[in-house]
Amino acid sequence: MKQKKLYLLLVILSVSFLSCSEGPINKIIIQNKAAGDVYLNFKGSTTEVLSGATVELQDLDKGEYEYETVFSVPYNATTFNSDGEMTGTFKIGAGTKIAVIYTSVLIEGEYTIYASVTTSEDQSENWWDNIIDPIGN
Repeated sequence: MKQKKLYLLLVILSVSFLSCSEGPINKIIIQNKAAGDVYLNFKGSTTEVLSGATVELQDLDKGEYEYETVFSVPYNATTFNSDGEMTGTFKIGAGTKIAVIYTSVLIEGEYTIYASVTTSEDQSENWWDNIIDPIGN
C-alpha cells in the first residue's frame, strides 16, 4: 500500500513539474554595428546599445508596441541622416523573435545610420484574429 502511495505521489509531482515549463519566449535582439551608440525607446523605457554591442530583451508580453530609435553621431561627422526602420511598431505574439540591426557609413563628413528590422511573426493586418482556439473558447 505504501508503494502505491509513493508511485501516486511521484506521478503527481511529475505532472506538476511538467505544467511549470516555460512557454514560448518572446525576444528582441538588437545589434549595433553603427559607428555611434543607439538608444531604443520601447515600452516606456530606453535600452542603450553601445557601438559594436548586442542586447537581448526577453519575456515580452504579447501585443503591439511602438518603438523609436535615438542615435549619437560620431565626433568627426559634420552632417547626419537616418534611413530604414528607425521608428515603427513591434507586433509580438507567442514565441516572436525580432532582430534589429543598425549599421552606418561616414563619407566626407556625412554620417548615415541604417536600421533593419526582421521578425518571425506574420505581419499581416490583425494576424492574431486568425489564431484557432483549440479548446473552443
